[in-house]
Amino acid sequence: MVSDSNDDSDSSALASRWLSTAVPASMTVDHTDYQLSGMDLAMKLHYLRILYYFQPSETIVGLTARERTSALLKDPLFLTLDHFRQVAGRIRKDGTGRPHIKCNDSGVRVVEVTCERSVEEWLEDRSPDRDAQLVPDEVLGPDLVFSPLAFLQFTRFKCGGLAVGVSWSHVLGDAVSASKCINLWGSLLSGSPKLQKSNRSPNPKNLTMTPATGDPLSTKQVGLSGDLWLPHTEHRMVTSSFKVSRTKLSRLQSKTSSGIPAFEAIAALMWKVLAKIRVGKDPSMVTVIRNDCSEERNTSLSNKQIISTVATDSSLAKLEISELAKLISEASKDETQAIGEMLERENGTGDFIIYGANLTFVDMERVDLYGLELKGQKPVRVEYNICGVGEEGAVLVLQEPDDAREGSDNGGKQVVVILPEHEMPKLKEVLGSEWGIA
Repeated sequence: MVSDSNDDSDSSALASRWLSTAVPASMTVDHTDYQLSGMDLAMKLHYLRILYYFQPSETIVGLTARERTSALLKDPLFLTLDHFRQVAGRIRKDGTGRPHIKCNDSGVRVVEVTCERSVEEWLEDRSPDRDAQLVPDEVLGPDLVFSPLAFLQFTRFKCGGLAVGVSWSHVLGDAVSASKCINLWGSLLSGSPKLQKSNRSPNPKNLTMTPATGDPLSTKQVGLSGDLWLPHTEHRMVTSSFKVSRTKLSRLQSKTSSGIPAFEAIAALMWKVLAKIRVGKDPSMVTVIRNDCSEERNTSLSNKQIISTVATDSSLAKLEISELAKLISEASKDETQAIGEMLERENGTGDFIIYGANLTFVDMERVDLYGLELKGQKPVRVEYNICGVGEEGAVLVLQEPDDAREGSDNGGKQVVVILPEHEMPKLKEVLGSEWGIA
């Protein structure tokens, strides 16, 4: 899992650290500003962390030879930033205090590291902070004018394998945008100059949502220390990931209404379990975030998530998983427009969180996480995390690698859970004892 932990107990396995910067291949016209929307600014305190693992092969070993790594991996970045110049920019504020991005070619920070272990040895290590060492743990501020909006870390393993870690400021765009940007880099590295069109289906059309009225309930205003764009939490937040196999997913769906999709079934289960461990603190309202994967999103970066809330007046202890799944599927109130309008009224100067303001479920099944290819080779594993989550926590439902081999129990879902540290052991105990998920 990708963790927010700063524990460096395994740092001795990493060595030979090089820092550099990648800028657009051509100079940006002076005084080019990228205006941030209300939804972009609503996400400014959140960060996406993505980690791609590649097993050694003739192709990957050719990319990771030290004397060739910088040129082979960095050169396509220059062209990628030509397409998305705001990624290489820096945050500025206008006279009213509203943030925007100045496209000044300051660049993306690149970290290159060598690891004394093989990919297999690294993945076998169950240390909670394992993957945090392979993704730069950076946030914006307190010197906003100097803070890069994105970081990349290339980790070369002794076996010839490679890890690509991406730290992405959510203000740039959502998970679809981040994947699109890194997938373009892979396409350019492979010799294809075109943006890849997503082959993922858009969100289901049978969702039942009503527009919310009044101020959005999916947001929470927070205080900041100057220009350090990171919300404070009283308890340390930790991350863990679970695999829900195809067999367990079928068992879970059998307990819900006919036709309930995997995301709704998993979200209902996690809602029920977290209500059980939060004695006296029933999360009666939750936030549901769905990523818009429609084709029109192929040419630009943006925050286009569909954000809704779901609430119940009933005791969660008395509700069945099937009832909660039906609520998520049929009783959502769409707050997307209300959030953008609220930030516009604030002129983009308010500080809010969305992930973890309520218990938050994020549908990432259609995000093309495994779309990154390096000269035809796909990652064997992708880890995902969100930094800046509030104390109500977040649950992400992701795709697993495509694997339809006959007799295989693969084809399930990866579930990433971000919670206060004291809640995680209780969650694991209930999921393991009652559902066989560990």
